[in-house]
Amino acid sequence: MTHSLTYRRILSRMGYYAYQNGLIYNHLNQEGGWDGHLACCRNFIMKTLEYYKPSRVTVLGSGWLLDLPLAEMLEKTEMIYLADIVHPPEVIRQAGELGRVVLVEQDITGGLIEEIWNAAGNFSFFRKLKSLGSISMPEFVPAFDPGVVISLNILTQLESRLVEWLKKRSDLGEEQLLSFRKSIQEKHIEFLLKNKSVLITDYEEVVTKKTGEVNNISTLLVTLPQSHLREEWTWDFDLTGHENYNSKSVIKVLAMTLG
Repeated sequence: MTHSLTYRRILSRMGYYAYQNGLIYNHLNQEGGWDGHLACCRNFIMKTLEYYKPSRVTVLGSGWLLDLPLAEMLEKTEMIYLADIVHPPEVIRQAGELGRVVLVEQDITGGLIEEIWNAAGNFSFFRKLKSLGSISMPEFVPAFDPGVVISLNILTQLESRLVEWLKKRSDLGEEQLLSFRKSIQEKHIEFLLKNKSVLITDYEEVVTKKTGEVNNISTLLVTLPQSHLREEWTWDFDLTGHENYNSKSVIKVLAMTLG
């Protein structure tokens, strides 16, 4: 399943290709600082495969496969679907070499990207969208049996490009944008709860400025249910100060089973 040329232009205008490329550059610039987080993700995923013993797995937000032990997973299951808005060329090559891996290009919000584009794409700095009243909150519906679903560091990222786009093309206030973000997260969790699922997500960013001031920023806006398997760790996201020269940040991560 691939996108049309028109849709790819929309994704490019809204910054999805630049965002994806930025992830790999950030990883490289952290000089190994992400290694602990990536190892924790991989280890938890393998634990959940032992727990569920699935014949097929669908990964939402597969990205560059940095946090996904794809080869090891193929030893535990028959088929793996990798779903993301776009797939890097390196991932396409790797998936083709491994076999039993299906790449799916799909908006994991269920179509919200196109809705936001249609609502705000024609607005500009001088003429801005006034409200989100005409925008519905769709649900992601895969065109196949997903088996066990893994939501991989994507929950709080589903909103990021959409919110940045709306900040430029709308007059929405912070409360409206916060409500919008929460609705996206709620809809994603609703989908996960309908399946045997694994959720790996950040829930808080801790930013420390050079002055010593510490800010705790909640990124998870929804309440999560209890879980059979649950782990937490800290992701050294930007200890080099590459993202923001006057501060460093770590991210708190939660991994759990759902459904």
